[in-house]
Amino acid sequence: MSTTTLPPAAAVAPLSVFERYLTVWVFLCIVAGIALGEMFPGPFQLIGRMEVAKVNLPVGLLIWVMIIPMLLKVDFGALHQVKSHWRGIGVTLFINWAVKPFSMALLAWIFIRHVFAAYLPADQADSYVAGLILLAAAPCTAMVFVWSRLTGGHPLFTLSQVALNDTIMVFAFAPIVALLLGLSSIVVPWDTLITSVVLYIVIPVILAQLWRKALLKRGQ
Repeated sequence: MSTTTLPPAAAVAPLSVFERYLTVWVFLCIVAGIALGEMFPGPFQLIGRMEVAKVNLPVGLLIWVMIIPMLLKVDFGALHQVKSHWRGIGVTLFINWAVKPFSMALLAWIFIRHVFAAYLPADQADSYVAGLILLAAAPCTAMVFVWSRLTGGHPLFTLSQVALNDTIMVFAFAPIVALLLGLSSIVVPWDTLITSVVLYIVIPVILAQLWRKALLKRGQ
């Protein structure tokens, strides 16, 4: 029986201050965003109207800034290593695509439609449900690198499963979201879903891969 040698925990690079306190920065950004929106509603309403097919362009650009540095770590050349970790890959795919989206849609129905229905504006309930479905349908593959470092995970397995899940996400995100939104009686135009996939997934992945190749050529 062949065995795979795992990297020693001691070899794992320590997290930077920014990575260590990521939750704090996210919380502060949320507070700052709410405060700025309350103090300067006009400019933010203008930003909110900058959209194509109901997809906000400034938000898309900010998402690029957030995820492209993480996507630089993704090597799609690692896809050939999937067969070496097929058991772990199978579990990952099952959880990400057969359990998580549907369980989150169920939780959204339970809590938004019933448990907290009396505390939420009736005209915004569909938006909350749609938001939870959108979040659940896209695995946060970029953060997998952080969790792998924290636990001393196997780097080749991490790299191969991230590359595979990112590839699947390009093709599976829109159909899964359309299915779950339809089951929730929420209508979202297909042009909105496709624009979201292109803006939030396809373009940043392409930009990150081009940037990655340029950096590798320069030996960085």
